[in-house]
Amino acid sequence: MENCIFCKIAKKEIPGKVIYEDDICLAFLDLSQTTNGHTLVIPKKHYKNFLEVDDDTLAHLSKVTKKLAKKIVTNLNALGVNILTNANEAAGQTVMHFHIHIIPRYDETDKIEINFADRSNDVDLDNILAKINK
Repeated sequence: MENCIFCKIAKKEIPGKVIYEDDICLAFLDLSQTTNGHTLVIPKKHYKNFLEVDDDTLAHLSKVTKKLAKKIVTNLNALGVNILTNANEAAGQTVMHFHIHIIPRYDETDKIEINFADRSNDVDLDNILAKINK
């Protein structure tokens, strides 16, 4: 894509703090640094999001993400890591180029909140299951 910032980073048209690169993907430090070591793993080929990337590329990015996450956690002495991706604006995607976040976690003071609400009393699981499996 012509105006995609991640495509421009992958093509070396604009600089990035690259920590990994191969023929299929690139990993670089996120400028926002939600926590120290926050890294983005992207395919060099443009895909809008997780729902559109082909399976082989997704598998490759998953392997690279795991390898890098282990390295980041170990070398930065993190206590854990969040691995996540967002698909579409409603889910928080702001750059429409598939990317995986590696966010090292250090302790409760890192001020990141990922909360899963318990709605178990408010939903009909059988109805949801039937809709998914039609």
